[in-house]
Amino acid sequence: MTTSQSDPGARLLSAVSRLNRWATRHADLQIPPAQARLLSLIDSIGPARIGELAEADHCSQPTMSTQVQRVESAGWASRTDDPSDRRASMIELTDEGRDVLNEVRAARHRAVADVFATLTPAETAAVDQATTVIEKFVARSESTK
Repeated sequence: MTTSQSDPGARLLSAVSRLNRWATRHADLQIPPAQARLLSLIDSIGPARIGELAEADHCSQPTMSTQVQRVESAGWASRTDDPSDRRASMIELTDEGRDVLNEVRAARHRAVADVFATLTPAETAAVDQATTVIEKFVARSESTK
């Protein structure tokens, strides 16, 4: 067994990444996955500059600008003035963007729910307990940034 296979943190990251990709592939998404990811990113960090979104998504600013233009054109995001810098703008979700994001999340949840329906009650309880531990871990991690 390699170190990454024996390390619980590495195993968790790998499993969560695989589950996330699986849910995206099997969900009946009505928009491209990259746009769904961007809407989720904007929702999670709130109004943000292009550079902040690019950094959070680990991509270049030109790439993020293109993605933002696509969701803006669809009416899912809008630009507002940055109160701290009149030359810059902040990207935020529109009401329609929130609705689309909620539909994306519901589609992904349905895909995962179909698989979870095949688990035994004991497996479901174990996943629920593990999720609680993971949520606490994430909350602690986020508070120590």
